[in-house]
Amino acid sequence: MEQPDLLILQMQQKNEKAFERLYTMYSEAIHGIIYSIVLEETVAEEVLQDTFIKIWDNSEAYDVKKGRFFTWILNIARNTAIDKTRSKSFKNSKKNLTTTNFVDILTSYDNLNSTTNAIGIKKFVDKLKPMCINIIELLFFKGYTQKDASEELEIPLGTLKTRNRNCLRDLRWLVIGPQ
Repeated sequence: MEQPDLLILQMQQKNEKAFERLYTMYSEAIHGIIYSIVLEETVAEEVLQDTFIKIWDNSEAYDVKKGRFFTWILNIARNTAIDKTRSKSFKNSKKNLTTTNFVDILTSYDNLNSTTNAIGIKKFVDKLKPMCINIIELLFFKGYTQKDASEELEIPLGTLKTRNRNCLRDLRWLVIGPQ
C-alpha cells in the first residue's frame, strides 16, 4: 500500500473527506487483523469503529518520519482489539462458549492466512520458519502476551523473547531487505 501523504495531512487538519477516503482504503485490512484477535464479527465491527475514532482523535500524533501510516494504524487496531479481549465484559461474554467458538479457534490459522494476505505480508510470513509463524500468529494476530505465548508454546519466556526478536528481524529483512 502506498503512503497517501496528502490524505494523511488533510486528516490531521481534521478534513472529514480525507478521513473517509483513508477509512475506505484501510478498513478492510484493519478489520481482518481485529477479527483474527477477537474472533467475533460484531465485536470486530465495534473495535474497528473504536480504532478509527482513535485514529481521528489522535491524528496529530502520527509522524511520517517515525514510520508508515499503515503500521501506525495497525498498532492502534491491534492494541484496541487486545484491550477489548482483556475487558471484563468481553471475558464475561466468553464464559459460556458455544461449539461455534471452538470451530473459530480451530480455523484461526485460516484467519491468519486471510489476514496476512489482506495486508500483503502473507507471502513473507509463509517464508518464515514454522516456529516464527507460530510466534507471530500468537503475539500479533491473536493478541497473546509474551508470557501466555511462552506457556502456549511450552518454551521459556526468555527464549520466546529472543525468538520473537529474531523472527521479526527475519520478517523485516524479507519485507524491506537488509538495513
